[in-house]
Amino acid sequence: MSVFERYLTVWVLACIVAGIGIGHLFPDLFQMIADAEVARVNMPVAVLIWIMIIPMLIKIDFSALSEVRAYWRGIGITLFINWAVKPFSMAALAWLFVGVVFNDYLPQEQQSSYIAGLILLAAAPCTAMVFVWSNLSDGEPHFTLTQVALNDLIMVVAFAPIVALLLGLSAITVPWQTLLLSVALYIVVPVVIAQRLRRQVLRNGGVARLQGVLQRLQPWSLVALLATLVLLFGFQGSQIIEQPLIILLLAVPILIQVYFNSGLAYLLNRAAGEAHCIAAPSALIGASNFFELAVAAAISLFGLSSGAALATVVGVLIEVPVMLSVVKIVAMTRPWYERGARVSAASGTD
Repeated sequence: MSVFERYLTVWVLACIVAGIGIGHLFPDLFQMIADAEVARVNMPVAVLIWIMIIPMLIKIDFSALSEVRAYWRGIGITLFINWAVKPFSMAALAWLFVGVVFNDYLPQEQQSSYIAGLILLAAAPCTAMVFVWSNLSDGEPHFTLTQVALNDLIMVVAFAPIVALLLGLSAITVPWQTLLLSVALYIVVPVVIAQRLRRQVLRNGGVARLQGVLQRLQPWSLVALLATLVLLFGFQGSQIIEQPLIILLLAVPILIQVYFNSGLAYLLNRAAGEAHCIAAPSALIGASNFFELAVAAAISLFGLSSGAALATVVGVLIEVPVMLSVVKIVAMTRPWYERGARVSAASGTD
């Protein structure tokens, strides 16, 4: 990990302070940015999201899908966690903690919006940072690449229906036109642009040039993320000052769902007799979130000053430390895992 990535939590905290301060000093500027919308899509934020997402999507090699059969057990388990467990477990945790446990400590008028943000955060698996987590846990790189490519394809068709279903169950009105526009703007179009750029770079300079391009683009991606966070906290400042515990309370269901989903994926892979180099990235992909997409969708659906946008940003705040803790756990438990996986594999051949 680069120094910038390693200390992402520190930069997010700095953005909270900077955003709140700048928002108070220049409220007219922030209002002008908020008004720059087309079809409920904030154009300055849309540009920042594109700069943030496209470098990540350039890393994806869709030709890796040809290797799905080689890792079918691990891929099947990860898909089950990502699409059949994680969004629904996050929705349940959001209903429990926001609507019941922390009901008296969160502003009533924003509670449905917080639930929506948490659902958006869990509705799409991570695209870029999982390569870092997989590398740190000695994961099989071809499995990780194949799994991420497959998840990206599924996300194009599954993200909107899952979000609409869970928001509907939460009695939150879903503006379908805006939701589909968000999918087009922040998934489909960036994927097309990124893959065209990837093919062009590979054609003209091969893998070495592609790595060079990614190294140059990565800082821009992180700068765009931090600029987006400054804007968000510029609008959220008064709410955070009035109730500083909001961020801590919203972090609780996110932390629980990360450890629950990573643990479930890890145990299912062990029961299936899958190798640790597959189980580790499977657990990490099963737990991490595509928070860039979640932030973009929350802003499009509910606005810059919404509780949904704030809830997704909490996911950004805790992403690095919590995922590093999962990396540490799967590394420390490797001997225990491999003893059980050998037994499961042997019994499966009897």
